[in-house]
Amino acid sequence: MKKQNSMAKLVSMNGLQHAGYLAVAKTRAKVLKAFSYVIPIRRPMLFVGETSCDELCDMLINEGNTHVFIVTDAVLNKLGVPARVTNYLDKHNISYTVYDGVTPDPTFKVVEEGLRQSLEAKCDSIIAIGGGSVIDAAKMIAMAQGNDCAPQKLIGILKARKPATPLYCIPTTAGTGSEATLGAVVSDDETHQKALSIDPRMVPLAAAIDPIIMKGMPAHITADTGIDVLTHALEAWMSVNASVETDYYAASAVKSVMHYLPLVYKDGSDLKAREEMGIAAHYGGIAFNKAGLGYVHAIAHQLGAHYSIPHGRANAIVLPYILDVNRNASKKRLAALAKRTGIVKDSHTNDSNLADYLITQVRDLIQTVGINPTVKGMQVSDFDKIAKAAAKEVSDTYAVPTYMSASEIKDILMKIKQASDGLVNDEKTSDKVA
Repeated sequence: MKKQNSMAKLVSMNGLQHAGYLAVAKTRAKVLKAFSYVIPIRRPMLFVGETSCDELCDMLINEGNTHVFIVTDAVLNKLGVPARVTNYLDKHNISYTVYDGVTPDPTFKVVEEGLRQSLEAKCDSIIAIGGGSVIDAAKMIAMAQGNDCAPQKLIGILKARKPATPLYCIPTTAGTGSEATLGAVVSDDETHQKALSIDPRMVPLAAAIDPIIMKGMPAHITADTGIDVLTHALEAWMSVNASVETDYYAASAVKSVMHYLPLVYKDGSDLKAREEMGIAAHYGGIAFNKAGLGYVHAIAHQLGAHYSIPHGRANAIVLPYILDVNRNASKKRLAALAKRTGIVKDSHTNDSNLADYLITQVRDLIQTVGINPTVKGMQVSDFDKIAKAAAKEVSDTYAVPTYMSASEIKDILMKIKQASDGLVNDEKTSDKVA
């Protein structure tokens, strides 16, 4: 009897804690919604097409900039991708300094070194050429340089007092949409825990969606980053803070990804598909800029930090589970999205069937683009830490249709682990048979 009473008290306490968590999370979501309406968020000037890089450089030159700090990574630099920009700058007698020290999930040290080099070279503008990691690092460098402060001082919301150094972006992947957003993620050098800086001043002045630059992206990166776009759009669509504006961009992004990602995955030289995926990524960024994200990103961030999984792939692993969680709360919204994007043609089908069909189509797309849904090395001992961090990220930052407790997040982690263990064992068995 005493044991039962103790258990009842524990359940009651957990219920109260969860109720308190919900109250705080929903209040913060309302504040974020008000913030998105009160604080103006500019859009970058967008150049699209095979001459977009030149047009972006023309804008930079016309603004009177004379020494450009080019932020990229070592792989892109070795492949000669920045030459598309540096050759144009050479023709127009514009000086530049190239920093290729950005790593995946850039740390404060990466940002600090870039800041040091930019200041030493007395650069007056910055061009980011790369994926989400490069663009996020460039954003932090630009904000720190413009505010004459250490990047650590910018972590949080509205920490900057001055505008950023003029920043221009050329994404090489169709994924994060970071060239359109007001945030940047940077990791702690020791713990690799991710920290977020949010400020409208962080939005770049211009971006170029150049399908030629994206053409050489390998199929597996095309897949990972493409599902990242889809996740941005779906989470923005399901957000409690969604609006007519964010719905337009989210639905457009979903429609494009469902159609063009299989095409560009199959044929990376398809410039039309590359361009459309680049625009979809940009639209996804605009959508979640105001509507926010959700548990897919919150859990994926932790899986990436603990098990070194590329961000887009981590999203692809988590996304189907969160769609299932949100299925009832977002049934009408998912059904409306299925009809709006043309994924289904029969408007007489009920909302439950439409929502289920959309979720099935997402699962099929993830499989079509060859994403491995396993997480190797998952440890149950990590689950408490992962679940608490994910729950905190959601309560601090996102407006989701369904709030989960840390225990419910751990249930999802266990499902991922069980599915991963089963698939890994199946692969081993197949190898032995072969």
